[in-house]
Amino acid sequence: MIETGRLRVINPPRETPQFTPELLEQLARRVFVSGQGTPHTLYSPFDGKVLGVIPLCSPEDVRQAVGRARQAQPAWARMDARSRARIMLRFHDLLLERQAEILDLTQYETGKARRDAQEELLDSAIVAQFYATRSPGWLRPRRTGGTFVGLTQTWEHRHPVGVVGVISPWNYPLVMAVSEPIPALMAGNAVVLKPDPQTTFTALWIQALMEEAGLPGELFQIVTGSGEVGAALVASADFIALTGSTPTGRKVARQAGERLIGVSLELGGKNPMLVLEDANLEAAVDGAIHGAFANAGQLCVSLERIYIHEKVFDAFARRFAEKTSTLRLGATLDHRSQMGSLTVQRQFDTVQAHVQDALAKGATLLAGGKARPDLGSLFFEPTVLTNVTPEMRVHSEETFGPVVSLYKFSDLERVLTLINHSEYGLNASVWTKDLRKGRKVASRIQAGTVNINESYAAAWASMDATMGGFKASGLGRRHGKEGLYRFTEVQTIAIERLIPITGPTWLPRGWYGRIVTVALKSFKWLTRWWYRV
Repeated sequence: MIETGRLRVINPPRETPQFTPELLEQLARRVFVSGQGTPHTLYSPFDGKVLGVIPLCSPEDVRQAVGRARQAQPAWARMDARSRARIMLRFHDLLLERQAEILDLTQYETGKARRDAQEELLDSAIVAQFYATRSPGWLRPRRTGGTFVGLTQTWEHRHPVGVVGVISPWNYPLVMAVSEPIPALMAGNAVVLKPDPQTTFTALWIQALMEEAGLPGELFQIVTGSGEVGAALVASADFIALTGSTPTGRKVARQAGERLIGVSLELGGKNPMLVLEDANLEAAVDGAIHGAFANAGQLCVSLERIYIHEKVFDAFARRFAEKTSTLRLGATLDHRSQMGSLTVQRQFDTVQAHVQDALAKGATLLAGGKARPDLGSLFFEPTVLTNVTPEMRVHSEETFGPVVSLYKFSDLERVLTLINHSEYGLNASVWTKDLRKGRKVASRIQAGTVNINESYAAAWASMDATMGGFKASGLGRRHGKEGLYRFTEVQTIAIERLIPITGPTWLPRGWYGRIVTVALKSFKWLTRWWYRV
């Protein structure tokens, strides 16, 4: 290990990764393309060297992939949900058994630290186990209340939508190849996944492992490419699940709206952290480090703005800057590195532009602030800024990198207004020793998930609770029942018993109306008593 300034740097790895060039060639051959396809070379962010080559699909290739998935889907939908669950549980076991190989591959594709890749793998296993065990019960026909007790029986049935198109980003390629496809598959659908071109090998590895676990081969298709491929998928599938930027989400929503198909969109965020005066500062600092710099800040729920009460601002800022400055950076296939590199050049450029713009306009640098070409072309130091003002890009735009801004506040009402004065509302974090107060404050923040005394993982990993965004941060929810039910069409079946609900033909309509009026008044009294209204 060497030191440059105060940031600790880990020497590059010397060990050989668990995956081989032959494996990558084998995975690339899983992509179905017309003819040879356009070759696309993938480079590792770790060292800029060639990782492998994949063929890119055409829009026609996408239509054919959807067609193959559509042919395979009916037989899968007829399969008992418990049989589908057994396949997903085998996938869960294989994923944990083969984790060394996929962790290496994910790191080489993204440049992330080992601990971030491990977090991603464990989350994927949790998703597989959760939906495999819960879905069979949730998908069973459900008896519901009829119009009048004894006269009507109603049942809700859940049917798959057909072919689910999934468009996933490069920042978490492993979990995004699992967290959307698995509930979609468990609901009886087929899936066509379009990963980001940078992280295609990870998606293909997941596809191969699912088939090894017993998933029918045509049921989970992978298509490769960028914008036109994604548009072709939206034009062909029966439902679209997108994780990506807000501008991309708006385009997908418009296109899906023309076809009247469902969408779920997890989009951008400018996520706040609120440190109240009674917070445990050491815990809050550690939470901020993880929340801001996990995966080099390339996380939709990561923290980008921290509001600290004036009574503890100086102590928090000093300790936070100190800990940030001692984070271990490096490209290693073990857990020594605390932060890896950025993944793609355009994100590196955004991070650098936001920092340079802020400093040029008067922001104060407390830690980091520099690119690290000595480590790799896409390494950027974890950066802490203060004195950030609205005219700076970093103030309101999503950075999606290892950059966080600190703000001092004195009035809780005013700071809540500032926090909510954003087009985004994905995740937030509140730190206080008073948990009752914390819940009250959290409920006033306009965000889909709010963590108390944690940065993001508590809500994200609570699989039985939903996760999603307010405002421009998205539509729909993943996780929980809603994460499964979004991939279904609900059908109500009603059975009429004894006498018609519209009244028997021999009863005069006037008498029928009076009888129903008395019944409704009585029913109102009973229901108010029962539900304590």
